[in-house]
Amino acid sequence: MSLHDLVIIGAGPGGYVCAIRAAQLGLRVALVEQGPTLGGTCLNIGCIPSKALLESSEVFEATSRHAADHGVRVGEVGLDLPAMMARKERIVGELTGGVAGLMKKNKVEVVVGRGELAGPELVRVHGEAGVTELAARNICLAMGSAPVELPFLPFDGERVVSSTEALAFDAVPKRLAVIGAGAVGLELGSVWRRLGAEVTVVEMLPTITPFADRQMAKTLERALVEQGLAIRLDTRVTGAEVLKTKLKLTVEHATKGVEIIECDRVLVAVGRRPFTAGAGLEAAGVALEAGGRVAVDDHLRTNLPTVWAIGDLVRGPMLAHKAEDEGVAVAERIAGLPGHVNYQVIPNVVYTDPELAMVGRTEAELKDAGIPFSTGRFMFRPNGRAKSLGSELGMVKILAHAETDELLGVHMVGPRVSELVAEAAIAMELRASAEDLARTCHSHPTLSEVVKEAALAVGKRSLHS
Repeated sequence: MSLHDLVIIGAGPGGYVCAIRAAQLGLRVALVEQGPTLGGTCLNIGCIPSKALLESSEVFEATSRHAADHGVRVGEVGLDLPAMMARKERIVGELTGGVAGLMKKNKVEVVVGRGELAGPELVRVHGEAGVTELAARNICLAMGSAPVELPFLPFDGERVVSSTEALAFDAVPKRLAVIGAGAVGLELGSVWRRLGAEVTVVEMLPTITPFADRQMAKTLERALVEQGLAIRLDTRVTGAEVLKTKLKLTVEHATKGVEIIECDRVLVAVGRRPFTAGAGLEAAGVALEAGGRVAVDDHLRTNLPTVWAIGDLVRGPMLAHKAEDEGVAVAERIAGLPGHVNYQVIPNVVYTDPELAMVGRTEAELKDAGIPFSTGRFMFRPNGRAKSLGSELGMVKILAHAETDELLGVHMVGPRVSELVAEAAIAMELRASAEDLARTCHSHPTLSEVVKEAALAVGKRSLHS
């Protein structure tokens, strides 16, 4: 049995990026994955296929409803759902195949099977051909997460589904209920609403996207309601009856009482849990936190000095790019370099239309912490590029320290803000001020000018308001 410098269990964005960086640094690496392809949930049944369907459904809606606004005449617009799904699968296949190619390029050994931690320096792989053991100086746990199931409404893969099945419906449901108004629920709810479903979103909290700035969440909520999504806030699902041809959800609003929602399918999108089943963590002595997350120190090391953990297994937001940064940090630390993750500057995005994007702290968080701040806002409506796109709804809000002017948070709802937020993240990583953003020349006409105007507005000197 040969000795590896690093064995990684799980080939999602965190795991495969960790493998690439470790190999670049000269380490001998093995990557263990039980799925038929690399890339984990994100590439196979999460981030990538959902964005493919979001884009396709936006094209369908734009052609159906907005082409005439641009002087484009079209005949009757029809939906070819199998072709849409085939496009999604083609994109997924290209990207997962690309990850496999990167493993070969970087000489990472890929071992197919379920990885089990058999000790602080041993991974046991249960594959089709039997059991393989991999000895390692270091082991990185990167198994990701799985959808949370409601106790009274278990997944059946047909009528009660997780995001996995909601990405592969063979027909547009007439009525779709979505439990949970986070990114997954709103994105997939938007997909099927555009394609013709009646969509009702039920959220137990008083706001959608509860992680986001309240003003941004309210702006997005109004836009989604105008698009046809019915959103029930402050509402709990208290019961469910699964019948032969439909479901009946019993929901209770905080003040309005009980309501019965009938639907053909229900998407449960109430969150995700760390996926540790069969990984042998407790038997190996790995300490876990409440909720099943793996306990790690500030360097992502578990209580076993040779075992590390990243991504959805550990504290922090369950985001693919957060897992990637942690994977790189672990590889660099194992190689003796000062790997680092700045958890204050991790963007978060909801890919609805309009999009929501944010980085840093919200107004509520700053108030709770007693940090003085100034605010600058600018709407997309006066922006020439937004008007050209026919997408004028939304704004950019910038929060800067009232005394130092350092950027503390940037919040956006609007067109393509998933791309704009990177500018804010870079600025915050470099500890820039609102003045720095305001004095940076931005191309005209671009959506990014709204970021500059919001930065100017922090000092009450916006030019186009």
